[in-house]
Amino acid sequence: MKMTASTRLVGGVTIVDLSGRIVLGEGSAGLRDLLRKLVSEGIKKILLNLRNVDYIDSSGLGELVSAFTSMRSQGGELKLLNLTKRVLPLSPSHQLFGHRHCQSLAQRFNEGSM
Repeated sequence: MKMTASTRLVGGVTIVDLSGRIVLGEGSAGLRDLLRKLVSEGIKKILLNLRNVDYIDSSGLGELVSAFTSMRSQGGELKLLNLTKRVLPLSPSHQLFGHRHCQSLAQRFNEGSM
């Protein structure tokens, strides 16, 4: 399934709802282009909602790590939400992005306080 993305703004945070597969080629390139566009627009807080992401390969993970380091170096934040069991155990991304922090954000988001 091709990766698709939609964005929305909630409480000063840009939420990017992703679905499909983030894999080498169109999926990872699409994610990279979208995140670069958001950063170029001056957006400093991005939350990637991975609820409907079926799979992330090493290329997709590389894009996430690259985006994370780029955002951080520019004074921004990139967080992951709804890491699925298919995605989370495949990589140390939960350590890089702070799995407990992501769970806290998810809970606040689901409670409507975000």
